[in-house]
Amino acid sequence: MNCEAIHCLDTETVRFAIYPDGFDGPRIMARIADDALHNLFGARDDETSLLDACEAHFDVIEAKAVERYRASPATPVTLTAIDLEASAPLSEASCA
Repeated sequence: MNCEAIHCLDTETVRFAIYPDGFDGPRIMARIADDALHNLFGARDDETSLLDACEAHFDVIEAKAVERYRASPATPVTLTAIDLEASAPLSEASCA
C-alpha cells in the first residue's frame, strides 16, 4: 500500500491515510507518535527519517491502524509504541 504521510511537528506525530475498505471506501486519517518511530523503527529526530521509517514499516503500522479503526470507528486513531511493540522489530539503537 502507498504510504501517504506528513510529519506534524506540533503534535509530534506522523499523520497518514488508511483505506480500511480499499481505495473505493473512505479515506481515514491516523497518526503514529514520533516516539514509536524512534524507539521501534530507529528513526532519527529529523522529519525525513521519521517519514522514511513510517514508509519502510507501513505494512505493520497500517495493519495496526486498520485494526484500531475497525474496533472503534468513531475514535481517532493514534498509535504509540505500546500499540506496536509486539509486531515491530527492535531498532538497532534500542538493542545497544
